[in-house]
Amino acid sequence: MKNRIHPDYRPVVYRDADAGMAFLTRSTARTEQTVVWEDGNTYPVVDVEISSASHPFYTGRTRILDSAGQVEKFRRRYSASSAAS
Repeated sequence: MKNRIHPDYRPVVYRDADAGMAFLTRSTARTEQTVVWEDGNTYPVVDVEISSASHPFYTGRTRILDSAGQVEKFRRRYSASSAAS
């Protein structure tokens, strides 16, 4: 393996401010911000907009789309107008 071509793989904290959740993992993400973690050590922190704590799919707040009803509505609307043309 070649030296000095791989990114720095280190512990990084990912923080979802909307959900108030943070987790420590290893990553090559670069950031200038740091945070003091629960173990007392200082780690780089990456702020994310969506995580499993705030994503609608994982939280159960998803909207169920009635795609079959929308298709039928489209067919009713445009099949009548296309037959008249």
